[in-house]
Amino acid sequence: MCEMKKLVGVASCPAGIAHTYIAAETLIKFGKKNGYEVKIETNGAGGVENRLTRQDIQEAEAIIVAADTRVELERFRGRPVLFVSSSDAIHRGANVIQMIMDGKAEIYNP
Repeated sequence: MCEMKKLVGVASCPAGIAHTYIAAETLIKFGKKNGYEVKIETNGAGGVENRLTRQDIQEAEAIIVAADTRVELERFRGRPVLFVSSSDAIHRGANVIQMIMDGKAEIYNP
């Protein structure tokens, strides 16, 4: 049996309330539908929840940053990252996951 593909991400919106969590749920839903094990860190009004570990980041095929606010990016240096808005994650979650599957995430090297 082959090991499941892993995908991680960060979701954040300016208010840090509903959109942050809806974006996370949508990415998890469509990621799982496409055979991924998914972990999404949320940066909401209550602070950071479900924080990504160094191991999470290293094991992931790619990272999705669905954020309209500033999030900690240095930890993703050298890894494939796809940047989208939280709105794109909510309304076009299937397309976001398809972009990952199509190899559209680019190596993050600021």
